[in-house]
Amino acid sequence: MQKILGYLRKAIEHYNMIQDGDKIAVALSGGKDSLTLLMGLKALQRFYPHHFDLVAISVNPGFEFFDTHFLEETCKNIGVEFIEAKSNIKEIVFDIRKEKNPCSLCANLRRGILNSTAIEHGCNKLALGHNEDDVLETFFLNMLYAGNLSTFAPISYMDRSQITLIRPLVYASEKEIKKFIKRNNITVMNKNCPMDGVSKREAMKGLLYKFTVEIPNVRANLIGAIKRANINGWKDIK
Repeated sequence: MQKILGYLRKAIEHYNMIQDGDKIAVALSGGKDSLTLLMGLKALQRFYPHHFDLVAISVNPGFEFFDTHFLEETCKNIGVEFIEAKSNIKEIVFDIRKEKNPCSLCANLRRGILNSTAIEHGCNKLALGHNEDDVLETFFLNMLYAGNLSTFAPISYMDRSQITLIRPLVYASEKEIKKFIKRNNITVMNKNCPMDGVSKREAMKGLLYKFTVEIPNVRANLIGAIKRANINGWKDIK
């Protein structure tokens, strides 16, 4: 946990993500990233100089094998309030729209539900479990498929919902998160999305791995380039 806490504190303090009195909703999918984020923030809450409250919000997309009981028990075991937001995302995306590339629509629907549920429960911040690999894969996706240099921001304020999005795991690699999950024997929810493993993001994951093998410092170089270009609010530590 100490290593994960180090990554969390680095991002939180660098981007001033948490202030006194915040009520933070953690988007809990049951995967390794969201579980690591929830457990890390709960551990941080015990000694962090700024007091903040935590709840976990899980959007049930309507897939048959979505395990609400597992998520509820996980939250109960660490002392975090669990909130389930039921939805018909699966029906809209796969049955009605029959999207060939459903990830974008699914993410937008999920984000809207997360925002509205967080507001209903008095939260002013929404914490998402994106890690360093996600940052770089998104950078590659936008550059190669959309022709622009961008990735998601570590922190951003949503004017319409008046919710601040924070991503405290952006300095933690997927490899370190997997190590944390394995070393602590943490059970994760089985994947239930039919697009797992076949999306464009998976191709970017393979590209990042290839670069990492061939260029030892490529990850640090890429993050450094994103910061120096001040892409989407990324900045160097002064």
